[in-house]
Amino acid sequence: MTEAWIIDVARTPRGVGKVGKGGLSAVHPQRILSTVLKALAARNHLATADIDDVIAGCGTQFGKQGACIARMAALDAGYDVRASGVSLDRFCGSGLTAANFAAMGIMSGAQDLVVAGGVESMSYGSTLPRAAGATLDSGNTHLRAIHPQPHQGICGDLIATLEGFNREDVDALAFESQQRAAHAITNGHFDKSLVPVFHDDGSPALDREEYPRAGTTLEGLAALKPAFAAIYEVPLDEEGLSFRKLVEQAYPDVKIDHVHHAGNSSGVVDGAGAVVMASPQYAMAHGLKPRARVRAVATAGDSPELMLNAPVPAARKALAKAGMSLSDIDLFEINEAFAVVPLKFMRDLDIDPAIVNVNGGAIALGHPIGATGAIILGTLLDELERRDLATGLVTLCAAGGMAPAMIIERI
Repeated sequence: MTEAWIIDVARTPRGVGKVGKGGLSAVHPQRILSTVLKALAARNHLATADIDDVIAGCGTQFGKQGACIARMAALDAGYDVRASGVSLDRFCGSGLTAANFAAMGIMSGAQDLVVAGGVESMSYGSTLPRAAGATLDSGNTHLRAIHPQPHQGICGDLIATLEGFNREDVDALAFESQQRAAHAITNGHFDKSLVPVFHDDGSPALDREEYPRAGTTLEGLAALKPAFAAIYEVPLDEEGLSFRKLVEQAYPDVKIDHVHHAGNSSGVVDGAGAVVMASPQYAMAHGLKPRARVRAVATAGDSPELMLNAPVPAARKALAKAGMSLSDIDLFEINEAFAVVPLKFMRDLDIDPAIVNVNGGAIALGHPIGATGAIILGTLLDELERRDLATGLVTLCAAGGMAPAMIIERI
């Protein structure tokens, strides 16, 4: 089995995911992704005819984000027509799953050069009918009887309740995320991988992170009302199904303490990110300088009813495959879908918070569903280089109770 080398990473800024308000909201999702693909090809002098595949994660594959957005974005980026494309959906884990698939293709010897990542225009997704983007299919009564899966935010509140994390805990993590992101932006920690996005007429669309709120305070967070208490009892169908009833199917005695709100949950944003991977043989033959190697990839499943708990088993699985221990990892990136996710991850694995999401996370920067995994993989690599460290682990929770993970090592 050969190694998979990471040649380069790039991403767009993340724009506020509201139509008419965010810098990327009027940009076609294909163009958002093609911006990254074009930049990677240009700065690495890629022979795009040699690309075995372009793999893109996307959580809402309808309309503008449908029709195999990976292939269409590659064509929009000016890639050779011989560079094929494929799109995939593992909810929030889509972008990292795309990178995992690229690594597996190269490590198996089946492929030599792959570009993988993801894109999400949550501005566009917000305009679609609820049925198009809903996690819950209330009509599938058979599956619902086996695995009653509620809303992700309610799962966050349920996990916090079961694990004993209170409002002060989740707000403290959210505040720290904003502080770290502000410091990273001010000091240019994201600049190496950030590529600006332009409208079709050449005018600037977005060249900076748009979502962070550097002025966030603990007092301001404490004043926000819980976001998911309001939908807990709302009927979802004509039979009176509600998120409360779904929770009570699995946890009949629990009384949820609703602790998550807009300030300690991931931000709704638009964006894209991607990574170039190559086999050592191809890289050396074509003058591509590797930045890191993939030590291991893994995907794990956990409780669909809790939905957000799989990062811990995914991380353990990846470490076992790599023959590594937690002490071998210098930095971690764990997506801040909701504050309780990294809190539980750090507590379960006894990880020092000082080496987790050191430049802030999705609470401060936003979470463009299909793109986030590729974006934070790039953030991890850039930060390992900046600090002259060796190894990092990245993972994300995903709806349905899943999580992909990857361990990388600098070359």
